[in-house]
Amino acid sequence: MHKTNALRAGLQRTPEPDAPKAVADTAVEAADATPRSPDLIADRIVDAILAGRVAAGQRLGEQALADLFGVSRTLVREALARLSARGMVEVNSRRGWYVVQPSRAEAKEAFDARLAIETGLIQTLPGRLPPAALKKLKQHIVQERRAIRGGDAAERSYMLGDFHVCLAECAGNSLLADILKDLTARTTLIATLFQSTHDAARSCAEHAEIVAALEAGDRALAARRVRAHLESVANHLGTPSADEDPLASLRAALVARTPGPAEATAPRNPGRLRRLFSDLVPVVPPPAARRPPKES
Repeated sequence: MHKTNALRAGLQRTPEPDAPKAVADTAVEAADATPRSPDLIADRIVDAILAGRVAAGQRLGEQALADLFGVSRTLVREALARLSARGMVEVNSRRGWYVVQPSRAEAKEAFDARLAIETGLIQTLPGRLPPAALKKLKQHIVQERRAIRGGDAAERSYMLGDFHVCLAECAGNSLLADILKDLTARTTLIATLFQSTHDAARSCAEHAEIVAALEAGDRALAARRVRAHLESVANHLGTPSADEDPLASLRAALVARTPGPAEATAPRNPGRLRRLFSDLVPVVPPPAARRPPKES
């Protein structure tokens, strides 16, 4: 099979056998869709960063991405330009496009920005979250726990980060959800670079505590718990990892993988398949000094 076709096949997900036909059809369509616009390509790359499958400093070859998505290099270049404007990639006259490598000062700025946005979002809620929003957040917690038990580092990283995006969506603010997605992806890069030791199970438990406060209608407590959670993540950053090969081949990182037994049987949420990019870009065994991102 041609490499590009194999990569596309890696995106396909099979919906649950007992899922309603309309939901199943939507899930397959969303999973099988190939990005054809710069914005969609850019969003897929951010998802890969959020899942920890594209590393800080990694080169993003225009031709490799064009082959992967089956589009022209012009569209890829436009997508990368959008990512540059969002602070996710940089361009160098000799190296080309590559994922940013945030400094310690930039790491602090990213977490400070998340603190301001997420606590402010909760404090400005007009009232209690509606039952449907609380149900969605609780379902997300269940998926986080499932991902942690399943041992898939990429899906675990994605789900933990996506909680904050989901929270903004449930609060009814799609603009802040998009901003938080980029900021969370940046802090995922930071967690990798600075060898975060924040435990995934602890993150999930803290997310559950935030949802419990929101369910009780205590916005002040929910905001304090968000602050404590983000500060805990930031405080667990260590020293910069000694990555001997920050420019590992993008092509090697973008090879489709075969799901393990636990993944093949684990239920999926079709409604969020439009974001999940983790199957497309598998984990590349990192240098011994680097730990996988556990934050968010």
